[in-house]
Amino acid sequence: MSCFVDTSFDSLKKKGEELCGDMVEIIKVEDSTVIVLADGLGSGVKANILATLTSRIAATMIKGGADIYETVHTIVNTLPICSERHIAYSTFTIMKIQRDGRTYAVEYENPPFFLIRKGESIKVERKETIINGRKILESNFSLQEEDVITIISDGVLHAGEGNVLNMGWQWSDVESYLLRSSGNKRCAKNISRDLIDACWYLYGCKPGDDATAIGIKIKRPQYVDLFTGPPEHKEKDAYVINELMRGKGKKIICGGTAANIAERILKRSLVVDAKDINSEIPPIFYMDGVDLITEGVITLSKTIEIIREYADSFLEEGRENSLKGEDGAIRLAKILLEECTHLNLWVGKAWNKAYDKEEFYLSIGIKMRLVEELCQFMQRLGRIVKINYV
Repeated sequence: MSCFVDTSFDSLKKKGEELCGDMVEIIKVEDSTVIVLADGLGSGVKANILATLTSRIAATMIKGGADIYETVHTIVNTLPICSERHIAYSTFTIMKIQRDGRTYAVEYENPPFFLIRKGESIKVERKETIINGRKILESNFSLQEEDVITIISDGVLHAGEGNVLNMGWQWSDVESYLLRSSGNKRCAKNISRDLIDACWYLYGCKPGDDATAIGIKIKRPQYVDLFTGPPEHKEKDAYVINELMRGKGKKIICGGTAANIAERILKRSLVVDAKDINSEIPPIFYMDGVDLITEGVITLSKTIEIIREYADSFLEEGRENSLKGEDGAIRLAKILLEECTHLNLWVGKAWNKAYDKEEFYLSIGIKMRLVEELCQFMQRLGRIVKINYV
């Protein structure tokens, strides 16, 4: 199995604090993905500094080629114990998932992670190891396609304490919730966001502790080819359309001129969706063999706005589900967020003769900025992005 490790996290910071005391690092190396969750003692600035120190040590060492055992040994020997409470200044979970699904995890005083497979919770065997007097739990296991792992900080277990629930969420309660909710989630972001949403409401929208959820979904690679803007030289029209249609997965066209090129090269009818004519977002079009055809700049701009909101790691009171609806921007955002692990962009640089010179430079500048923003957000969400300028 050669899998894609889809990862995402969401956090709540304790009410009244400017910073979250949990810190997450997700490191993509050549043959594996490493996830680090550090939970600093207490909350606020001090906790944030402690968690940042822990996660950055791990990230720096792993990127530098150190193995996880060496990394854990360094962290444990670096972080002191609180003299008053006799507990660690920072707890952590580190997990390394290789491309073939083999996984190694170490946990230090964090709640145990969850593994859901085909609607069942899988018990992972853990081995106790003592490093510098600290009890570390190690586990080795293999993951399968569609497996879901959820890593949490203890603030998730405290949700509802003294408010909705007397004792807060217990580990088994979170497990039951994930068994009900994670099976129908198409991407890691949906998993982490859904769990943190639940914590937000259990806390009565006033979190009593920092809370973080990391969602991990093992997926088969999902490819999307997206073409926007006509090529700089017309003789490349056929080349771009042929490359688009040869793509391994979904095919998307953004822009009226790009759609007309596809219609001409493929000799297929382009049909407008009349029911969306009065929408704020320009209507979509249909063509055999192409999964989605939208207008260009307006739709791309709105799509990026949706993805930006969706990628925001901190929940804001009153946030609505931005993926509800069926207009072109929402459909495009859904595909990019839920059905894309590898995005291949074909970006045309042609001069649109409908514009004068000044308008052209403004138009091409806006389009290139939108493409750059889209790439940045997709990469931030862990997707693999390639841009082809034509």
